[in-house]
Amino acid sequence: MTQKKVEKWPIPISVNEVEHYMKQRVGLGVSFDIGIRKLKILKKDVHIYYVNGLTDTMYIIQLIKELVGINYHEKTTADLYKLIDNRLVNQSVEYTQELDKLVTQVLSGLIGVVVEGENTAFIIDVRNYPGRSPMEPDTEKVVRGARDGFVENIVMNTALTRRRIRDERLRFEMLKVGKRSKTDVALSYLQDVADPDLLNILRKELQAIDIDGIPMADKTLEEFIVRQGWNPYPIVRYTERADVAAAHILEGHVVIFCDTSPSVIITPTTFFHHVQHAEEFRESPAMGTFVRWTRFLGVFTSIFLLPLWLLLVLEPSFLPEKLSFIGPNKQTNIPILIQLFMADFGIEFLRIAAIHTPTPLSTAMGLIAAVLIGQIAIDVGLFVPEVILYVAVAGIGTFTTPSYELSVANKIARMLLMLLTAFFHLPGFMIGATLWLIYLAQMRALNTPYLWPFLPFEPKGFLQIIFRRAIPGSILRPSIVHPRNRYRQPPES
Repeated sequence: MTQKKVEKWPIPISVNEVEHYMKQRVGLGVSFDIGIRKLKILKKDVHIYYVNGLTDTMYIIQLIKELVGINYHEKTTADLYKLIDNRLVNQSVEYTQELDKLVTQVLSGLIGVVVEGENTAFIIDVRNYPGRSPMEPDTEKVVRGARDGFVENIVMNTALTRRRIRDERLRFEMLKVGKRSKTDVALSYLQDVADPDLLNILRKELQAIDIDGIPMADKTLEEFIVRQGWNPYPIVRYTERADVAAAHILEGHVVIFCDTSPSVIITPTTFFHHVQHAEEFRESPAMGTFVRWTRFLGVFTSIFLLPLWLLLVLEPSFLPEKLSFIGPNKQTNIPILIQLFMADFGIEFLRIAAIHTPTPLSTAMGLIAAVLIGQIAIDVGLFVPEVILYVAVAGIGTFTTPSYELSVANKIARMLLMLLTAFFHLPGFMIGATLWLIYLAQMRALNTPYLWPFLPFEPKGFLQIIFRRAIPGSILRPSIVHPRNRYRQPPES
């Protein structure tokens, strides 16, 4: 994809020409939130451009006081540009000779100061984005641990990460994506650890994005970077926890921050990254391993329980006599497969409805759906009781999956496996499970095998997946991220 070369306009030395440009191109005088403050300092015009709602008013008032004070303490023959430069009492001041950059920064929440007779403008960071304070994410809660999480402000999100990694080699590489939105996107990594090839790939993909805007933020970035298509399985991992993002950066991953999004993208990731949870690392290794095994059992149940039960219903001869009670005990007019799909979609209806239901009503809605609808459906003969039981267990297994995207993908795989089992019985179940495993094995997430360390098999990595290892024993970083520095704890330390 060829990108059009953007023509760079120099800042004119006449402030009136800058004002005319702002009126014609930016909407000054039409958009109520774009403002200008005109000052006369040492008999020269000075214009300040800003956007209401994105700037801190108190900072601007203080700057204006400092600039106006020049009239009372300096001679008219003094160099006004240098005087203003020294009077800008702010920790972040940049300079630009490009009109487009001036406009972009003003629309990003900074203020621009242009001086009559000068072709270099000041850009001052006085941003104060509207947003909420950091709080624990709803989807990644822990019993014991940090309660702060990412918000929609990229500056605050990078600060939460910097607070946990105070290393001079931590980098936040800023890019702008979207011709109209000009959204801030940052690549976060450890300079001496992260894989340079992965960084080059991510830079290239982000810079090649040619779109007007990314209002859906990180999800749009994901679709451009990995080009997932109709593959339901997540290729990158999202997290709203600052401690999880910092832990992955220390392992050698590259994390993508996107302004206006409360979640970040972790790359590269495998299938097993999506079933990890911060709770495992807030407990002892034994407790963490138990929680991890329980979660693995829930994920396995969410995929294979219903197809396996359907197979036993269709082929009762596979059951030993002691387990002959498994299966419907009474005849029904509706095929078991249809019942399973109806109940499974019913749980999905509940999940979607819970998202859109006001919190005070969600509990009542859940009780009505679970008790009344389920029981009445059994009484009228729509479902047999065992269908409700096994669908509920499989649904609970779905909710134990930390990644929402992975849980939905597993549900799709489960439904396809049920169809193959219903049509072809045992061969369908075996072929379906094998195709599912082959499909995951051939997937690659940014040149990373999706089932690593299971396929290709790596004993050390596989043991770390099965058992939650104590942090003092985790000396090496995962090889899957190709770290430049393998040692998390240097041998000489």
